[in-house]
Amino acid sequence: MASIIESGWLYLITHFSDFQLASMGSFLLHESVFFLSGLPFIYLERAGLLSKYKIQTKNNTPTAQEKCITRLLLYHFSVNLPLMIVSYPVFRCMGMRSSLPLPSWKVVLTQIIFYFILEDFVFYWGHRVLHTKWLYKHVHSVHHEYATPFGLTSEYAHPAEILFLGFATIVGPAITGPHLITLWLWMVLRVLETVEAHCGYHFPWSLSNFLPLYGGADFHDYHHRLLYTKSGNYSSTFVYMDWLL
Repeated sequence: MASIIESGWLYLITHFSDFQLASMGSFLLHESVFFLSGLPFIYLERAGLLSKYKIQTKNNTPTAQEKCITRLLLYHFSVNLPLMIVSYPVFRCMGMRSSLPLPSWKVVLTQIIFYFILEDFVFYWGHRVLHTKWLYKHVHSVHHEYATPFGLTSEYAHPAEILFLGFATIVGPAITGPHLITLWLWMVLRVLETVEAHCGYHFPWSLSNFLPLYGGADFHDYHHRLLYTKSGNYSSTFVYMDWLL
């Protein structure tokens, strides 16, 4: 398996520059994982499939879902892509590399765990600040337009919020200067986690049923259902910050 991954990675670094991989490669990977994991929940909601696992009985209208997709495409191309391009020199200065050899699984695992813990901590405080009266009214209320969230609403937000809370996602990699493959794995896992948290369904196989400190969809759906001043559940991945504070 390791040799297959290394062969595939050798092809990438031979045919594309570091800049192309870190910017356009990261963007294409993000878009693919995000929409492929998020779009099925729109179908489930419209078709009424697996409705017994749906957390809220209310459904979003097709118009509301289409509005979300349109805004997402606009924000991804006008905010996310330029951000990935301009942040490339920063990550290079912090030590990010794409060359062989690939990092060991122990290094990758250690860094990913660190990223999840740090991101959750930083996100908690940033999210809590966004629920102060002025910032909620002028910025964060955009994300809360969907009181009944579905997978794609995870990244539906004001451009200022995208930049503000996006810091929580990149601060860990900026500190450690990881290999690009680690950064990609972190991005994939983070996207899948936030889509699951907003999916609106609590399945028997949901991670929150097996990992005691993991929040999941039920935890975050509660946050969307309540008034902004009383919602709580500000963390992105885990529950202990909200328990403690």
